[in-house]
Amino acid sequence: MSDTRVIVLVGSLRADSLNRKIAETLRGTSPEGVSVEIVDGLDRLPFYNEDMDGENTPAAVVSVREQVGSADRVLVVTPEYNGTMPAVLNNAIDWLSRPYGASALTGKPLGVVGATPTPYGGKWAHADTQRSAGIAGAVIVEDVTVSQSAIGVDVLTDPEVLARLSDAMRKLVDFEPELVAA
Repeated sequence: MSDTRVIVLVGSLRADSLNRKIAETLRGTSPEGVSVEIVDGLDRLPFYNEDMDGENTPAAVVSVREQVGSADRVLVVTPEYNGTMPAVLNNAIDWLSRPYGASALTGKPLGVVGATPTPYGGKWAHADTQRSAGIAGAVIVEDVTVSQSAIGVDVLTDPEVLARLSDAMRKLVDFEPELVAA
C-alpha cells in the first residue's frame, strides 16, 4: 500500500520516554510510501467533560481529532502504568470517541505496541487500549501488538525487538479493513 498516513499516539508524556523513542524509531524506519506522524499535545487535553465538548471544544482537542480523523491508520505506542494504560492515553481516547456517533477512531485500523520495565511488557495496558479504542469505533488489528519487557533488553538496538516492531508497522499498513467486515 502506498501513500498511507499513520498517526501515532504515545502514552507517555516524558520527553525521554522509551515509548516515544520507539515511536520515533518507527517513524524513521517506516516502509516506503508511509508517512508516520507522532501526535503532540496529549498533555494539553483537559480531562474529558461533555460540558466542554460542543461549540467551545478546546483547540487542542479539535487538533487531535482532526489529526486522527484524517489518518489512514492509528498506532498506539504505550507503556503500562499500574497494570493499565496511562491516564493521558485513556483521556485522549475519551475525547476521540466523541461526539457520540462521530468518533475520530471509527473504522480506523489500530494497533498497539510498546515497552515497559516489567516482566509482562505492558500487555494489560495494550489489552485495555485495544478494548477502549475498539468500543470507540477503531478496527483493532489483533496481530499488531508488541508487548515488550524492557528488563535487560535495549529495546532500541535489539535486532529481534526492532524486527517485531517493524513487522507490526508493516502489518498495520498492509491491513485490509474490508476483509474484516466481509
